[in-house]
Amino acid sequence: MNKPLIGAFLAALLLGAGVAPAVAAESAQARESATEAAPAAKAVTFAGTVALSNCSGSVVRSPDSAPTDPALVLSNGHCLETGFPGPGEVLVDRPSTRTFTLLDASGSGVGTLRASKIAYGTMTDTDLSLYELTSTYEEIESAHGIEALELETAHPVAGTAITVASGYWKRTYSCDIDGFVHQLKEGRWTWKDSVRYTPECRTIGGTSGSPVIDDATGKVVAVNNTGNESGQECTDNNPCEVDENGDVTVREGINYAQQTYNMVPCIGLGNKIDLDREGCGLPKP
Repeated sequence: MNKPLIGAFLAALLLGAGVAPAVAAESAQARESATEAAPAAKAVTFAGTVALSNCSGSVVRSPDSAPTDPALVLSNGHCLETGFPGPGEVLVDRPSTRTFTLLDASGSGVGTLRASKIAYGTMTDTDLSLYELTSTYEEIESAHGIEALELETAHPVAGTAITVASGYWKRTYSCDIDGFVHQLKEGRWTWKDSVRYTPECRTIGGTSGSPVIDDATGKVVAVNNTGNESGQECTDNNPCEVDENGDVTVREGINYAQQTYNMVPCIGLGNKIDLDREGCGLPKP
């Protein structure tokens, strides 16, 4: 996992990791044609992202969320204050008073948000957590001028330009979706249909839970969660890829995220998590 951080000295050690922009391989003529045909990409900022005590996250909404609904914060299952959920463990409606620092477009903290509960959390098949807040979307926007990030409802596409926006580090990482992994195994956990980044997204500890944002739409398509740090095979902090035939591939230095489109149908009336709703793809307790 892109490990949660515990002490300030860890922050100092990790701050030196670099970022390189993705470079297209097409000809100048092809680039010019693509530029003319493609819609203008929306600038990705930190607005709507949050900093947790040990991870990153974001205030998110489904297309059907109402302004008066209690807002939701998206992060990783391995970022929960209760510790890593075990394989097969699913948390639903657990009381929580966790706080989050809300960031504006420049990455400055503009307020503190508080959870009322862990609405959902797991590390089985995926690695995500959803916190329900004590504030509604309209209350957050009225007090801080910040809108929630919208969740994409469709499966992402390979080649899409993305930005990983870390509220913990107040730092962004830009690359493309390189492809999708049938099974991603790390230690005791297995995740399905994971997003693999191109090498330019060199995410580090503390970026766990960051929203992965489609540059063209500004919508959240995944949640950042892990990377292979030292080339080991299927160990903690060194996930391996397993294809449909059971063949294992190790990609040292490559990082990954978990898709979020399949959780959108699980968000029902009043932003309540309903795992029995049609189309909901999240594991049940």
